[in-house]
Amino acid sequence: MIQIYLNHQCYTEFSDFKLWFSDQKDELMLTIIFLSGKKYTRPFREWNVIPTIKLEGNLLYHKTNKMVNIIDEAYEVGEKYILAKYPNSDKQYVLYANDVIISNSTNLKESNLFHYFVNIAKERVENAHDEKSNVIANNIVEQFQNLLPFKDTALQAYISQKAESFQDVDDLIFPFGVNETQLAAVKYAFQSQVSIIEGPPGTGKTQTILNIIANILIKGKTCAVVSNNNSAVENVYEKLQGVNLDFLIAKLGSSSKKETFFQSNPNWIEDCTVSDINLDLINKKVNDIEKYLSLKNRSAELECQLKEIEIEKTYLENWYQTSGVISTHIVEKYKLSSQKVLELFTYLRQLSNKFLSFKDKMRLLFNYHILKNKPFNDPSIRQEIIYALQKEYYEKLSLEIHIEKSDIDKKLLSVKYDDLLKGLTEDSMKYLKHYLFKNIPKDKPSFTVMNYKKHFKSFIRHFPIIGSSTHSLVNSIAKGSILDYVIVDEASQQDIVPGVLCLGCAKNVVIVGDRKQLPHIPAKSNLTASNILYDCRKYSLLDSICEVFQDQIPRTLLKEHYRCHPKIIQFCNKQFYHNELIPMTKDQGEDSIQLIITAKGNHMRQYKNQREIDSILKVKETMGFLDNNTGFIALYNNQVNLARLELPTEVVKDTIHKFQGRECDKIIFSTVLDKKSESRMQIDFVDNGPLINVAVSRAKKQFCLVTGKDVFKSNNRYIAALIRYIEYYSSKKEDIIDSPVISAFDLLYAEYDRSLEKLNKKLNKKDSRYKSEQIVSALLKDLLDDVKYDSLMLHKQVYLRQLVNETQSDFNNRELSFMKNGASCDFVVYYKIGKKPIAVIEVDGVVI
Repeated sequence: MIQIYLNHQCYTEFSDFKLWFSDQKDELMLTIIFLSGKKYTRPFREWNVIPTIKLEGNLLYHKTNKMVNIIDEAYEVGEKYILAKYPNSDKQYVLYANDVIISNSTNLKESNLFHYFVNIAKERVENAHDEKSNVIANNIVEQFQNLLPFKDTALQAYISQKAESFQDVDDLIFPFGVNETQLAAVKYAFQSQVSIIEGPPGTGKTQTILNIIANILIKGKTCAVVSNNNSAVENVYEKLQGVNLDFLIAKLGSSSKKETFFQSNPNWIEDCTVSDINLDLINKKVNDIEKYLSLKNRSAELECQLKEIEIEKTYLENWYQTSGVISTHIVEKYKLSSQKVLELFTYLRQLSNKFLSFKDKMRLLFNYHILKNKPFNDPSIRQEIIYALQKEYYEKLSLEIHIEKSDIDKKLLSVKYDDLLKGLTEDSMKYLKHYLFKNIPKDKPSFTVMNYKKHFKSFIRHFPIIGSSTHSLVNSIAKGSILDYVIVDEASQQDIVPGVLCLGCAKNVVIVGDRKQLPHIPAKSNLTASNILYDCRKYSLLDSICEVFQDQIPRTLLKEHYRCHPKIIQFCNKQFYHNELIPMTKDQGEDSIQLIITAKGNHMRQYKNQREIDSILKVKETMGFLDNNTGFIALYNNQVNLARLELPTEVVKDTIHKFQGRECDKIIFSTVLDKKSESRMQIDFVDNGPLINVAVSRAKKQFCLVTGKDVFKSNNRYIAALIRYIEYYSSKKEDIIDSPVISAFDLLYAEYDRSLEKLNKKLNKKDSRYKSEQIVSALLKDLLDDVKYDSLMLHKQVYLRQLVNETQSDFNNRELSFMKNGASCDFVVYYKIGKKPIAVIEVDGVVI
């Protein structure tokens, strides 16, 4: 209960009181308002307001103007006002208690890590090699001095390794469209002080950022969008401009950008005074469509599975033709599901050449409804049945997936999924614009480079989104300003030190990037971090935050891919993203991946390869891709310059580093190197995972790899995997060199491995002959779990006859007979990409 005394008389019968500063009397005044409406005013020094509490803390954060100021002292008066006194001033300032936060400085600036970051910045001043680098480095050092040790910043969370969590957030809008993982990413951005969005190529990273910004705006908050890559921030500008919302952004950063911004006249929002859209309606639409987002993804996943089945089935049918195996139709009459076909396949293989026992006959009857088991008692016919079951597995699995996909597609059609998504997007945009029209000041701003920081409270109301480079954000806002959010884009390329500055001027941070694409290039340093997780020489900002917070903060992988032809992005998916991406584009059988192997010989000179350029020109007429929708990519500037001279002018030519964030319908990737000794020293530079990922994922419709024969074979990394992938999946099978090695029927054997393990668990251990195989299996699995062997996979009990092409190798009759009698290999190690075997292990025999 609030009590107010004047000359020892207690006033309790009042409705309100007001504390204010009188310029005329140059002192604080208090007005008490009685229930009758009468008012009585006296200097505040004459009153005694209970409670009046001295607050602990030397920092004052103003929620409205987003500023943190240092104070000498603060008092809370009557649970309504804060009286604050600033350094070097006797005046007491009156603020509403609900508008401010009083807190103590943290020990942020005294921490070893903060000193490490500052010392790194100073070291870079000393190492600056030109005037521009020197200016930037000095600028960063100065900005560290301007950071205030406020307890609620994202920087404090990062250094203390403690990020705040918030309650589940309702009332989200999606004016830029949404899918399942984007929805999750937007939710997580408002559930945690620090969140991570991993955005592989073509997964709608910018769209997700825009939806986060839209929700920041309708919550009355502010944000900055920053990157060390200007094109990333420009993408956000362009998308907002496309929906007439670019007037919200202050495009700051460097001095020249500020000058340009303040000289411009941004468009103003259209009249949105009328809108019958409310958040309850949007929430209902979000809930409605959320039920179907996973179904949409499932349909796309099934589409990919069907294509994979189709390819493996084609390889199997080719094997039937070349091996002379007779495909029996007996298995078709049993009407088994794909799972039952697989179980029967596994069971019959376990029988080997044994005759059926009574127990086996009963199992065939009760498990598979096979009454007439005579054919199964003949080992040679049984072998034919086993091969037929493989084909039947693909047939049944394909049919089952077709049925499941058809059911999903019908359901999505019946609920009018596309209309639901369109309605949610349109209503969200209407609500956003209506909110902005009501809440963004209508007066034409008259800020200048010289005065906008003095009026930052008003400035941030006009421009609630700040755009900047990471190393300029602190200088782009008023000193002591703490924004609500900062979104750091391309954080995988972001150096930690400028990133730290951004974290220091925002309460919450959303980190966006992709560690599978181009990494940051660390600056040289002789300084060592007190904690390795913050080491600027080792980690980007994204890497460091991932390592610092581990599972403490939400991390979302955007999975739905919309840019590339499925056969193009599936290489990146399988090689780099553990098959987690979901291609949403359609494969209509287009010729989307090509491989050009240049003629034998060492053709590289001074990191140029004329033969690769000639090979491209030679196939121009047949492949037809040298037009203005074509991009030429190489690692070396010399090769790019050569391409500019030789290839048509309309073709876009550039290095991989300059192509990140761009795309073309068709991409040609020239590897340049040959087999000379100096080339060998450059192999690792070219055969680099993130670079290959970027190069391939720039292509929307066609990707062509141009390389020398066997140049990268011994390195056996990403380009070798890419070559195997193109050979396996290319629709032009006539371009594939015949090989005595047959690729794995991976879908079949992956399921077979699981079925085999289930069956082995049911076997009597006393009868088992496979203890040694169990031991080797465990050892191999542990070995292949190592990230070094991430490109490999393991299958068990693979038929030797399905491992090698009998017609392509010089086998004798005894060897052929051995293979035809169902000989199998205990373990076969394959490449995941291209599915080619590289090692065979026979536990109780010999290593082949």
